[in-house]
Amino acid sequence: MKDSIKIKEVIVVEGKNDTKRLKTFLECDTIETKGLAINKETIAYIKEVHKKRGVILLLDPDGPGEKIRAKINEAIKGLDNAFIDQKKACGKRKIGVEHASKEAILEALDNLISYKEDKESITYGEFLKLGLNGTSDAHLKRAKLAKSFHLGHTNAKTCFKRLNMLGLSYKEVKEALDLV
Repeated sequence: MKDSIKIKEVIVVEGKNDTKRLKTFLECDTIETKGLAINKETIAYIKEVHKKRGVILLLDPDGPGEKIRAKINEAIKGLDNAFIDQKKACGKRKIGVEHASKEAILEALDNLISYKEDKESITYGEFLKLGLNGTSDAHLKRAKLAKSFHLGHTNAKTCFKRLNMLGLSYKEVKEALDLV
């Protein structure tokens, strides 16, 4: 592959079609979770690979993909996460990495989010004060933050968790929402 981009880290995807898609323009190694069938052995393997080369989670921007991501991030701290916007990963009937454009995948890989520690940088009270849950436009505000910080599609609980995992302060979130 003459024009392929080399990725040092190992990319975790859900299945063989995702691997096939990535290898059309990336020189990379992948670990396939086999979807929600991911087991303890695969998680242990990901952990070992992470110690040696680093790991990037690039999972489908749908419910099952988010469950797999949460399970792996909970078991292994410090992984890099790449999020593809749902709208950029749509096939005829499914949503997934295999349907995303080269540009959407590269954008996700250029905007990695690493969850290093579980500390609360923004309180839930501040989260509510910003109108990110319980208001008629909360979903629009969360979508704006998701786009600004490359969080992927989020509900209120996931948004709150990801903002904290990034260590974003109330002030930073408020500025991103243009509420200053």
